[in-house]
Amino acid sequence: MKKIAVFVEDMYHELELWYPYYRLQEAGFQPVLVGTGDKKEYLSKRDLPAKEEVSIRDANAADYDGVVVPGGFAPDKMRRSKEMLSFVQECFDDGKLVAAICHGPWVLISARVLAGKKCTSCAAIIDDVVNAGGKFEDAEAVVDGNLVTSRSPKDLPAFMKAVLSVLQS
Repeated sequence: MKKIAVFVEDMYHELELWYPYYRLQEAGFQPVLVGTGDKKEYLSKRDLPAKEEVSIRDANAADYDGVVVPGGFAPDKMRRSKEMLSFVQECFDDGKLVAAICHGPWVLISARVLAGKKCTSCAAIIDDVVNAGGKFEDAEAVVDGNLVTSRSPKDLPAFMKAVLSVLQS
C-alpha cells in the first residue's frame, strides 16, 4: 500500500487537510499526518484538532510515495521546518507526488522546487510563486510531472482527481 505524507501544523485549512486525507484512504492509499514535531495535536483555523501520526523528525521520505501540503496559514510555519523542506525536495527529486493547495505552494517555494514548473495557488501568493520562478496558471488544478497544485477549497475535486492520477500512473 502506497503511503502518502499529509503535512499538518497549526492554522491548517480543515477541508484542504481532511478532504485529501480521506480521499487518499478511500482510493486505497495510506495517508499519514506528518507534523512539524512541535506538538502532538494541531488546531485548524477553526480549532478542529488533528493528531500528528508521525513527526517530520522521524519521517524518512524514502518510506513514502508522496506528500500533500494543505493550505490555510499552516504552510507559513511548515516552510520554516528544514526537515519538511528536505522531505518535499527529496520526494520531488525522486519523482514522487508533491501536491499543494492554496497557500501550500509556500512550502514548495521554500523547498526550491517551483522554478520553471507550471503551477497554481491562491491569489494571495501569486507574486511569491512567480518570483520563485513558477509558471503560474489560473486553473483548478495544474499538473507538471510529479507536481500537482491547486487554488482553493472549491477546487478540491479537481485537485484530488489530479493527485490520484499522478499516484496511479
